Amino acid sequence: MLQERCSAVSNSNDTEETVGVRLARERKRRGLTQTGLAQRISYSRSFLAGVEAGHRMPSPSFVSAVARALGVDPAALYGQPYDVHDDYSLHAAIPALRRALVAAEIGPDLDAPPRPLDTLAAEVATVRRLLNEAQMTKAGNSLPPALDELAAHAHQTDDPRAWALLSRGLYLGASFARRLGCTGDALALLQAETATAARADDPNLPLLIPLLKALVLMGMDDTRQGLKLLNRAIGRVDLSRPDGPEVAGALELRAAILAARLGEEGAAAAWDHHGRAVERIRSAGTVAEIHGQQTNTANAAIHGAAVAVELGDVDEAIRRDAEIGDRTLDALSEERVAHHAIDMSRALTEAGAYDRALDRLTSADHIAPQFTRAHPSAHVVVAHLVDVRRALPEPLRRLDRRIRT
Repeated sequence: MLQERCSAVSNSNDTEETVGVRLARERKRRGLTQTGLAQRISYSRSFLAGVEAGHRMPSPSFVSAVARALGVDPAALYGQPYDVHDDYSLHAAIPALRRALVAAEIGPDLDAPPRPLDTLAAEVATVRRLLNEAQMTKAGNSLPPALDELAAHAHQTDDPRAWALLSRGLYLGASFARRLGCTGDALALLQAETATAARADDPNLPLLIPLLKALVLMGMDDTRQGLKLLNRAIGRVDLSRPDGPEVAGALELRAAILAARLGEEGAAAAWDHHGRAVERIRSAGTVAEIHGQQTNTANAAIHGAAVAVELGDVDEAIRRDAEIGDRTLDALSEERVAHHAIDMSRALTEAGAYDRALDRLTSADHIAPQFTRAHPSAHVVVAHLVDVRRALPEPLRRLDRRIRT
């Protein structure tokens, strides 16, 4: 069922539904009352009722907890995959990535010899750049053929460089699938990456896998398992290698987000992880960007705001956001800037600053339209902004039309 949903875009009427409407339907299908479901999750019946009625905005942690309690994929409650501005070719990349997954395991059956490794290395770098720029269709079109050719090199020559490039390509494929809400495909691609990374001559390369797997686990309400993976990886980073500071810093920043998702229980650990990442970046000076993880001062700054958002500390998130200027954001990719804007739209909505939340979400849509329109939090925020308004201002009407219909 999930694979079928990830091979085609959602029905537009379903896309217009809110998380609350989908949640109520799934709850009733299982014969659960609001009280019965609330007893299975760490949220009150009144909050659950507010989400179903459209009066409360569901957080990612709430959606993950409800999805686990109902036995559904979080993507089903979010209504993913979404129509992304009528770009049907975006979702066509998922079946192509599944075929490339098989090729990575057993080798492809190509009609022509693969291109040289240098050419394919440049192609992987281009796909990474396209994803950072949130040009998802172009990335999805380019990646599967490159994976097939890299698999041919790897299986024919057993060259560690070919395996390393194949591993990086599979990581990008998993990242692409996760952004579309295709959790099963993302996990399958990460599993394949585990095998390929082990055959590359880079002990830090396999440690990138927990970065993405932890996000998938967090979305499935397995945050503690994801955090365990990250902490284990942090302890295994070879800091003497050129990519050591980049990998270690990225792992610490990701661990900060997962610890924050645990709420008050993880607050101290979240800020500890964030502090260690900041210190690593400061002590390293300029961190070499070998894997494209954006382990820099700017990314650490927006992660600090994201930690506060996850902890539900709206005032701290807004305070940190105010200290992040345009010059800081200029050091980041479009995808990261848009992600920060979406995070802040959540915080501002929780604070009741609806006009400012709309401005930030509109900014995200302008900077990275495909990324924003495929992001579940953008859908959740715009739906809530629509629900709380008696009359829709024209900017919100336009944004709602672009994102949800």
